[in-house]
Amino acid sequence: MVMSGKDRGKTGKVLRVLPRDQRLSIEGVAMQTRHRRARRSGEKGQRVSIPGMIAIGNVRVMCGSCHKPVRVGYKMTGAEKHRVCRKCGATIS
Repeated sequence: MVMSGKDRGKTGKVLRVLPRDQRLSIEGVAMQTRHRRARRSGEKGQRVSIPGMIAIGNVRVMCGSCHKPVRVGYKMTGAEKHRVCRKCGATIS
């Protein structure tokens, strides 16, 4: 879920993450219009909408059980590390 900016409140699937730049791309959020030139004769040029990149700090993970945007905690079970919801304690996949 996007927490700030013009697309505040929108949710979507994460398409791409750039950890070094701390940016990510979410489906249907921060849409940008690109103009495509016609490649073949007789074909028309078109405008294509693609999702742009937003800052990682403006996004939160949605919990599957309580359906709220949450901070993520970690819990060790034996040798395995699991992500957990900070609000309800459920495991996040």
